[in-house]
Amino acid sequence: MAEHKEESVMDKISEKFHGSSSSSSSDSDGEGKSASAAAAVKAKIYRLFGREKPVHSVLGGGKPADLFLWRNKKISGGVLAGATSIWLLFEVLEYHLLTLFCHCLILTLGTLFLWSNASAFINKAPPNIPEVKITEDLAVNVARSLRYEINRGFASLRAIGQGRDLKKFLIVIAGLWILSALGSCCNFLTLFYIVFMVLYTVPVLYEKYEDKIDAFGEKAMVELKKYYAIFDEKCLSKIPKGPSKDKKH
Repeated sequence: MAEHKEESVMDKISEKFHGSSSSSSSDSDGEGKSASAAAAVKAKIYRLFGREKPVHSVLGGGKPADLFLWRNKKISGGVLAGATSIWLLFEVLEYHLLTLFCHCLILTLGTLFLWSNASAFINKAPPNIPEVKITEDLAVNVARSLRYEINRGFASLRAIGQGRDLKKFLIVIAGLWILSALGSCCNFLTLFYIVFMVLYTVPVLYEKYEDKIDAFGEKAMVELKKYYAIFDEKCLSKIPKGPSKDKKH
């Protein structure tokens, strides 16, 4: 009887152990399935322009991205106030760039000159003016980067002029026409200020409402592709294209 009781107690303990292990394994399997399902749903979410990285990474990361996304509101607000002040000086008050530069230089040099000469009489240290130099490496790197971008732009213009990519040709023509229309309405400084304000407001608003904007963008892209397919079938496909690279080689 004692042996029978011991066997029954051991059987109950083993049943409880296996039951708890099976329940924990089922819970872990359920969590794994839910995580994989969430990852699959996240992967299927449409992002504007095929974006796969966060907005901060798309803007290059670091301090410039922090500036445009208003991570530090004091610094971003200061830059915005400075840009707005410059635009008001030149556009509203009709100040000229050369005049402003000369007046600022006169004020700075006059202040430093008087401070340096008066320091001996007021028993204060003269101003510590830092020595500013442009290093050769910096100048070479800037020149190389500028040269690369200019050559890439010339190559793109050459490819468009040769008639190899009709879609890119239409995009470039539309962009240039929009720029010409904006240029006839405002000068370069106002246009630059408008671009600056767009860069300063659109990214932070998009980051805040990206789910709603991406959903609207998906619907808009579907409609645009539909109309472009109709336009391509009726018009673009009938236009003769230039020689391709393979035929030339």
